[in-house]
Amino acid sequence: MTENSSWKDRLFGGFSKTSSRLTENLAGLVTKAKLDEATLDDIEDALILSDLGPATAATIREKLAVERFEKGLTEHAVKEIIKREITAILEPVAIPLEIAAFPRPQVILVIGVNGSGKTTTIAKLAHLFLEQDYGVMLAAGDTFRAAAIGQLKIWAERLGVPIISGPQGGDSASIVYEGVKQATATGIDVLIVDTAGRLQNRSELMDELDKIRRVLGRLNPEAPHNVVLVLDATTGQNALSQIEVFRDVAKVTGLIMTKLDGTARGGVLVAAAKQFGLPIHAIGIGETVEDLRPFKAEDLAAAIAGIEK
Repeated sequence: MTENSSWKDRLFGGFSKTSSRLTENLAGLVTKAKLDEATLDDIEDALILSDLGPATAATIREKLAVERFEKGLTEHAVKEIIKREITAILEPVAIPLEIAAFPRPQVILVIGVNGSGKTTTIAKLAHLFLEQDYGVMLAAGDTFRAAAIGQLKIWAERLGVPIISGPQGGDSASIVYEGVKQATATGIDVLIVDTAGRLQNRSELMDELDKIRRVLGRLNPEAPHNVVLVLDATTGQNALSQIEVFRDVAKVTGLIMTKLDGTARGGVLVAAAKQFGLPIHAIGIGETVEDLRPFKAEDLAAAIAGIEK
């Protein structure tokens, strides 16, 4: 089995709850020979209930309305249109994180609320870059929680990568500054920075991120090169409000969505793409370091629609 087919299998397995929910919501709506307004309304509601979002649901409804179904509408025909429209929404945003910064290192700030899988995602990202033969360093910038520092140290040891850390309650900007200095001196390609995950006080978080930016600017005016927001798919529509807040507070440049295998709400990925248009660099569909990967829009659309490979 090739790595690509193995990932595709994991993709379909990971989205099985999401596709089952979509199938359940569509059940019984496509048995009528005639596609009337009432049926279109019901299908649109079913798509919204599947977390695809009102804008995506309305687009798919319009496409269904203009298609000609002389032999009546089948569930498969509806799913094919859903797949096609989701592919069109995801294609422009399916953008892997490329390491292109010069001078090195490329600085990636990783942000997200506590519990979103942020620290584990950093480890998985590091693994992804190591696979591509990049030198990676981690910086434990979430000094608010001792557990976050400890967890990142364990991952650094497992992955065999250097880590810059300080005491709980220490200054995040100083740690990031030291990280860039050491990464530059040792020829590291990528510095991945964990940041505080609290949103209760937005101004505090904004101040902290602004300070990190100012400090980075002294060493490299281009840094941070990426500000990646990690989202937990199991929170459903709440993920969209997190994007809204963090986009303004932290100047987010891209998204990673985790825990897609543990939820029937994977459609929120499509809603996020449609509403915000931010790059979605990778998705997480499992516990191991191999389970975070960039995706192909068509494969992901097929997995959500539940159309067999």
